Amino acid sequence: MANPTPSRRSLLLASCVGTSIEWYDYYIFGTAAALVFGPLFYPSFSPLAGTLAAFGTFAVGFIARPLGGAVIGHFGDRIGRKAMLVLTLMLTGFSTFLIGVLPTYAAIGVAAPLLLILLRLVQGFGVGGEWGGAVLVATEHATPRQRALFGSFAQFGVPIGLLTSNLAFLAIAGLDDEDFAAWGWRIPFLLSIALLVVGMVVRRKLSESPEFRRVQENKQVTKMPVVTLFREQPGTVALASLAAIAPPAVGYTVMVYMLNYGTSVVGFDRSTLLTLILLSTVLWIAGIYVSARCADRWGSKRVYAIGAGSAVVWAFPLFWLVNTGSAVAALIAFMVAGVVQAIMAGAQGGLFTELFDARVRYSGASIAYQLGGMVGGAVTPLVAVSLFAATGSSTPIALYLALLCGASLVAALVIRTPVRDVATV
Repeated sequence: MANPTPSRRSLLLASCVGTSIEWYDYYIFGTAAALVFGPLFYPSFSPLAGTLAAFGTFAVGFIARPLGGAVIGHFGDRIGRKAMLVLTLMLTGFSTFLIGVLPTYAAIGVAAPLLLILLRLVQGFGVGGEWGGAVLVATEHATPRQRALFGSFAQFGVPIGLLTSNLAFLAIAGLDDEDFAAWGWRIPFLLSIALLVVGMVVRRKLSESPEFRRVQENKQVTKMPVVTLFREQPGTVALASLAAIAPPAVGYTVMVYMLNYGTSVVGFDRSTLLTLILLSTVLWIAGIYVSARCADRWGSKRVYAIGAGSAVVWAFPLFWLVNTGSAVAALIAFMVAGVVQAIMAGAQGGLFTELFDARVRYSGASIAYQLGGMVGGAVTPLVAVSLFAATGSSTPIALYLALLCGASLVAALVIRTPVRDVATV
């Protein structure tokens, strides 16, 4: 019996809701790492070393993401997209909830940071297979001229996850420091269990994508998708990975590093920064939709390259505006950064779908996206903290960010896409 074709609404909802929940889980970890994990899990370290250790734990999740992309992508190309999307939601949801009940160093000593690292690895492993599956289950139901638009609904999950995670922390931001450190930070993690239930209900109604069903019907399923991918498209994987660096580099500079830099160096209070970042997500979400429409009209590669170029240009003004100490200037900095990310995000789903053959598409899209995320997201906060500690200036951080985004721009310009990627009017 043929699988029923899902309605457009249910399909896009499943793509968006799942990624929103998983990125909520991911971002609350980043926020907690910036605000509280250092003294709670690494109290024997100096403040600088504790911050580096907290961001190091945050980075561990990115190390697990390419592995998750490869393993989950393998089975996504072997048995289908739907089952893997249910698995990724369970892995991230349960690990996030367990972080919320984890004892701190004061209670169980060195076991606390070790367990935190373990749960972060599980969380990262699950997220590693999430993006590729969520994008493909949408884009593989779309016509070529709608791929970027359909793929953008998975991309909405990034700013929505940031928005909801910031709202969760804003709800407890009024607590005094003692209560926030004692129990307040746990609330956003515990709430993830309710979001997990919602996501599971929505995703269990999905049907398999028609492109993957055709691969099955034509007996083209490969036994080792990752091996086939690197044998047939190694250059594409490398260039797509480089292209994928810029969005998380900009994103995690704002969403994670700026929470630490803005409070400890510039002098903003925690609630103000969380509010400013939250406000910027509204423009980010709207920008993704506009960018996806443009990508379907003029080509995903072209639009993505424009976004990467904008990221290079904005690296220095981002810090200049925040350094003024003005909330208005910082809001402008974050809102433009949101637009920059939106330009790339709106085009990325369609672009990565076009780049890889359907037989290895889950593996290819996931691995490239997560390798770029590891460089842009995991390393950037650590490098930023180290550069500021060494120089006392934000200029080297801005230069580093610009260089990362420049690498993505070059890769986006060089990468070859099928002719069908450029939709004619």
